[in-house]
Order: sequence, then C-alpha cells, then structure tokens
Amino acid sequence: MPYQKQNLKKLVVRDRCFVWGKQTYIMGVLNVTPDSFSDGGEFNQPITALAQAHTLAAGGADIIDIGGQSTRPGAEQISLSEELDRVVSTLEALRKEINLPISVDTTRAAVAKAAIEAGADIINDISGGTFDPEMLPLVAQAEVPIVLMHIRGKPTTMQQLTNYQNLLQEIYNFLDKQITLATTIGIEPSKIIIDPGIGFAKNYHQNIEIFHKLPLFEKLNCPILIGASRKSFIGKILNQPDPKARVWGTAAACCAAIFQGADILRVHDVQKMREVSLVADALMRTRI
Repeated sequence: MPYQKQNLKKLVVRDRCFVWGKQTYIMGVLNVTPDSFSDGGEFNQPITALAQAHTLAAGGADIIDIGGQSTRPGAEQISLSEELDRVVSTLEALRKEINLPISVDTTRAAVAKAAIEAGADIINDISGGTFDPEMLPLVAQAEVPIVLMHIRGKPTTMQQLTNYQNLLQEIYNFLDKQITLATTIGIEPSKIIIDPGIGFAKNYHQNIEIFHKLPLFEKLNCPILIGASRKSFIGKILNQPDPKARVWGTAAACCAAIFQGADILRVHDVQKMREVSLVADALMRTRI
C-alpha cells in the first residue's frame, strides 16, 4: 500500500520536500512542441508557455515538466539546436516568475546540461538513460534527480515493439538494470524516480496489465511516476478519439494508479487531477 513507503528517503527540490507515501504529487505537462499528441502547437512560444505554466501552478502542480521534443507514437527526432532553443527559451521565461520545481523531458545530455544551467531541477528521460550514454554521467555530476522510464525502440518504432515474453518482468529488469547503472555512475538512490512507461511500446492490454501489477515495482525502492493522461488506451475504453475529451477517463486512471501505489502523476489537466488525488489520498493514505 502507498502509505507503507516509509523506507524511502525524502527528496528536497527547490525548497519543496517530497515525502513519498504521504500524498500524491502532480507533475503538470508543458509541451512546447508543435506536434504533441494532445496539445501540440498550443504552448510552443515563451509567452503562451509562461501563461500555461502559471495555470498549472495555480491548479496545484508540484512539478512542471517541459518537453521540447514530441514523444508521441511516430514522432521524428528534431535537431539538437531546435530542442535546445525550445527548452532553454521556455526555462528562461519560467524561471523569472515560477519558483516550482521544473523538470525537462529529454533524452539528450546536451539538452539536460543546458536546461540545468537555465534553472531546471529534474531530468525526465523517457529512455531511462539509454539513448545518450552521456546522460547518466551528466545527471550524476549535476546532482539532480532523474526519472528513468521504460521504453523499447524509439517513438518512431515503439508501437511495433510490443511483443514481450513477460511484460512486467522485462520492465522490472530494465528499470532494475538502469537503477544499478545510475547509482554505480554516482546518482544518489534517493534521486531516482521510476516510470514503467504507459503507452511506450505497450499495447492496450499491456497498459491495463501495468495498472493491475503496479505494486511489483515497489520492490525497486524508488518513487513511481505514472503518465497515463489522455492516452490512447483511455480513448479506446471511452471510444473517444479526441484526447482533450478524455479527462474523466484520465481521472479514473489516476485513481487506479494511486490505489496501486503511484507517487507522482504526470497530467495535462492539473486542477482536475489535483482534486482527484486529494480525494484518493484521503481514502487510501489516511490511517483510521
């Protein structure tokens, strides 16, 4: 159960203390891309990104997650210079007005380095540190937290790579290996967050299976992040092709994740999911 995570150390990021197991934390999505699956093109200018960041903060976000490279299925890799320009310009605007912890969703060490120098606090790597061999050493040197996510292939190929012999065990083994590598390189165990990668090289049934078996990953002794917001498996259940119309399906997925032990929810609709998490926490994390 979530409230049993007393053996996990607290994490302090930009004067904000994350106490794992006591409550659910909300990571607000800020895509500064023209082609993300749900909100591409809406916040890809510093002025619109800043306005959205204020909306996320006012809605109760604990972390704002900036992404300059779309990771939707089929997304092509943009140039390094383009990703740097998107991320750094956004960070510079946000850091003048927003004091929340900011994470950057990137698989490139060069982007991570520039982002940290511009004020980012956390690196969120969908490849779990596998796409760029310099990522884990960079994070160790910078002494910042990192999210290690499971994926197969790359966004261009991942949806053709869903043939697993044992889905949960393979995800577990991947994360276990990357945690070991990260700590060997010098990343503090207390600064590692794991993400089983909902929607990344997983089909509909596999995404559901991850929710059913999520407590398995507590054995890795890291906080668990779940990013199910607006994703296609919810659309399939609801027969809803519009990602923005999947808000209440997302709410149900967030409840399920909390009940199964998730510590952080990465979501688009921050205010609504904050309300969902407050009720779910009261039901699940409060001892009577």
